[in-house]
Amino acid sequence: MGNKKKRGGLEPELKEAATGENHESQNELSLANGDSSSYDNKKKKKRKRDQLNDDAPIEVPTVSVAVPGSIIDNTQSLELATRLVGQIARAVTIFRIDEVVVFDNKSSSDNYSRSSAANRSNRSDENESGAAFLVRLLQYLETPQYLRKALFSMHSSLRFVGMLPPLDAPHHLRKHEWAPFREGVTFKENAPNSVGTLVDVGLNKHVVVDQVLDPGVRVTVAMGTNRNLDADSPRQVVPPSKPKESGMYWGYKVRYAPNISSVFKNCSYKGGYDHLIGTSEHGDIVNSSDLTLPTFRHLLIAFGGLAGLEESIEEDDGLKRKNAREVFHSYFNTCPHQGSRTIRTEEAIFISLQYFQEPISRALRGVEYKSKPEDGKC
Repeated sequence: MGNKKKRGGLEPELKEAATGENHESQNELSLANGDSSSYDNKKKKKRKRDQLNDDAPIEVPTVSVAVPGSIIDNTQSLELATRLVGQIARAVTIFRIDEVVVFDNKSSSDNYSRSSAANRSNRSDENESGAAFLVRLLQYLETPQYLRKALFSMHSSLRFVGMLPPLDAPHHLRKHEWAPFREGVTFKENAPNSVGTLVDVGLNKHVVVDQVLDPGVRVTVAMGTNRNLDADSPRQVVPPSKPKESGMYWGYKVRYAPNISSVFKNCSYKGGYDHLIGTSEHGDIVNSSDLTLPTFRHLLIAFGGLAGLEESIEEDDGLKRKNAREVFHSYFNTCPHQGSRTIRTEEAIFISLQYFQEPISRALRGVEYKSKPEDGKC
């Protein structure tokens, strides 16, 4: 399948090259006939087209993980549930994961009112589901500390987050640190003597950006090289993917999916995930050093809950009559010969991300960044 895409991608280039030769011949003929204005116009159009291509966003390969929200329903207290989320947040940050998808499954929804009522009363006054709790805390922990008060209202689920070790991700900058980009939150007050918006980026003074934005919005600000915060020139708001295009890790985003089939169907990346990996004790056993992954644009690694991915797939109406090996391109047991009868999901995430780290690095060495990805199916 990958070879077909590669061949399909080369054909337009060959066609453009042949077309370009024809244009050059026609341009030379036009100049010989004295039609220089037409040639100049074509050169201007070509320069404009090249400039647009240069400004187009670079598609950076991404790695996502899918985690069941049901793992929270099995915890005995709010403090233990908070610690569990902290472990997951640390794992995905350490291994530079770009997206965490939290999915529900039919069994967790059906058994929610029966099996975990006592746990919910201990864990949260709001009686929110395990998936909602997991999403909230993952988003909170990914947010730089200086933005949390402005972006998150007080909630009982956040009662014990202060006891968790910080992620210390590259975008969690301190006041004395200068970086090409900073995360910020917009203010309601207008920028003084300037058309733009005041943004708190965690420095001693707020900065002005060159756009008028609604208050309370999280933005990524290109800080540039001018460290003078009193300068009149405004800073620029850029897409959150911009730091990643320059090779920086810039945290993870969090998405909710009502079931495991929605993890694939509602993919947030254009073209969808082009390689799906499932993890299970029933998966194939391959040494990490011998594992070769195909080059990818968007890779997804899925983890199961107490009963594994198999149960989530069986109870998903969108995946009926399918087994796990039909759903995923690859299905691996990343911890064979385990000493314990069970491996908890938060443990499996650490083990598996370490297992896949080198195979992913090898696959990424063969990736050629494209400004315009081919369309595909999720």
